[in-house]
Parts: sequence; structure tokens; C-alpha cells
Amino acid sequence: MTNAALHVARTGLDAQQERMQVIANNISNVNTTGFKRDRANFQTLAYQYTTAPGATSSGDDKYAQGTALGGGVQLTGTSRSDTQGSLSQTGNSLDVAIQGAGFFQIQQPDGTIAYTRDGTFTLSSEGQVVTTDGRALIPNIQVPDGATNITIGADGTVSATVANATTSTQLGKIQLASFVNPTGLKAESNNLLTETQASGTPQLGDAGTEGRGTLVQGSLEASNVDVTQELVDMIETQRAYEVNSKMIKATDEMLQFANQNM
Repeated sequence: MTNAALHVARTGLDAQQERMQVIANNISNVNTTGFKRDRANFQTLAYQYTTAPGATSSGDDKYAQGTALGGGVQLTGTSRSDTQGSLSQTGNSLDVAIQGAGFFQIQQPDGTIAYTRDGTFTLSSEGQVVTTDGRALIPNIQVPDGATNITIGADGTVSATVANATTSTQLGKIQLASFVNPTGLKAESNNLLTETQASGTPQLGDAGTEGRGTLVQGSLEASNVDVTQELVDMIETQRAYEVNSKMIKATDEMLQFANQNM
């Protein structure tokens, strides 16, 4: 008897441990604005064929089925679910939610552009619209000192009443970025995503055009994590881990028995 079964069971332990980490991250971000849950994806490892299907058995006869011994399992990646999260009203004029597809553009400290669904914005000391950690919204929108009645339209138009004017003044327009494969974006810290070759290049445009969602002022998009489903997945993962652990124990006992009785 070889230790092949031990190796296979070990890959199962590793895979379930990685899946549990994905689930734990989903649950920990259940209250993170604009967060999208991840799903662990697996695939089989190489098979060892002691008899190949279709091989000659005797004369002109061929095996109708082969003998395949699986090599185990491995994590191939994580898929992000881009389903819409529910919208919650905050009453803050600079909180903006995206109803539909699209991402806000955020300027990073190194000058590159990152993308997010988190529309929790505020004003810097210079009156620029920024994220809570001070990163500028792109295109830049400057709100004059003393401006009141800031409004953000469904198409992204930002207006406010400036000084003693009786009518509102347009300050700029929020544009959204869309991607051919949004799940190919690379997740970073601070609720940000960055472009990759898998995601494709960003297609910029106004909210509500070319499949992009519309903007909702005074609201934020909640995480799309379903805690009940995550708990079910967690229990399923735990049981799978336990079964693989028992497989290792059983295989070890079989090897011990074989060694003692040879």
C-alpha cells in the first residue's frame, strides 16, 4: 500500500481550508459598503491510469472503461459575485450608490486609477470630493466654499447653490467605468479594485448609458453577502474537512496494519 491516499486526503484538507478562508472573508465584510462576495472554485488534479479506457485487453477486445486513480483537488481561483447589493438611505448628500453596473474612479497616491462601488464621499479641506481616506474622485469635482444644496443627478451631474445665487450651478459630472469582465478586476485593500488583463480596459461614460447603472444620491450600496448562505457553506466546508481528516486517519491505520502483518 502506498501513501497516495494520504496525499489525496491532504489536498482535500488544503482545499477546504482555503474555502473556509474565502467564506470567513465574506462574513467579515458583511457590513462593508459595496462589497461583493467571493466563491472558491476547485478542479481535479491529474489522474493516474493503471488501465486506459479503450486499451487492448486481449485479442481484438478493448477495455470499455479504464482504471483511474484521482490525484486530489486544488483551488483554481475565486469568483466575485457582482449581483446588486441593497440600497440604504443615509441622508448624506455626498453618499452615492450605483443602481446597476459600473464603478467609481478613484485616484491612488501613485497617480494610478482604482475602481470601487463604495460611494461614501466627503469634502477635503480644499473642497474636493474625496473618499473617506482622502483619495480624489475622478473626474475631479470642486465644491466652492460656502456652497449649499449639493445635488447629484441620476446621470452623475453635480450641482450646488454657490454664494448668493438664486439658481444652482453645475460643478461637474461623475463618470462611471465599466469592464467587459468585471470579475477579472483585482481586489485591493480599502474597497478598491484595479484593472488587469483579464478585466479588459475601462470603458468610461455617463451613468445610465451603455449599460451603466444610474446614481442614487443620499444612499449607499450594502454588501451582497447573504449571511445565511455563508453559514450553510461554512458547515458544509467544515464537514468536508472532517471527512478528509478521517480519511487520513483511516489510511494511516490501514498502513500500520499492513506493516505489522507483512
